[in-house]
Amino acid sequence: MSSEAPWHAAFPAPKSVAPSISREEFLQWIREGKQTGKDFVLIDLRRNDYEGGTIQGSLNLPAQSLYPTIPTLYSLVSNSSAKSVIWYCGSSAGRGTRAAGWFADYLEAKNDTEIKSLVLTGGIKGWAAAGTEYIALMDGYDASVWTK
Repeated sequence: MSSEAPWHAAFPAPKSVAPSISREEFLQWIREGKQTGKDFVLIDLRRNDYEGGTIQGSLNLPAQSLYPTIPTLYSLVSNSSAKSVIWYCGSSAGRGTRAAGWFADYLEAKNDTEIKSLVLTGGIKGWAAAGTEYIALMDGYDASVWTK
């Protein structure tokens, strides 16, 4: 067993617990014509496990290097028309919730109640397992990764 501290130990624990958005609700946003970059920003937090595809329109900002870039990300989002930042990783149970919490903390510090920080429930694993309607909205989908 390694005695090395986890990557996130170098950063403060988030104070906020960001709300979730289900993949069904997010799919509905897409069906309604909401667009990445215009209505929301979608962030894939994977680094070493970045394989098998990503949801169309996602930015890959690995969680391990995210914390110091939150002010820049906030500047970009707050100067756009996007009102939601949606975070996901493999399952959205670790990196996804942590990153969404950090961003929610930053929004609170800025007294910004217009932008929402949301966690995509189930992450990319849940998205890829949800069926063809979801897979059709992935770039670089590789079925062999999801059937391991």
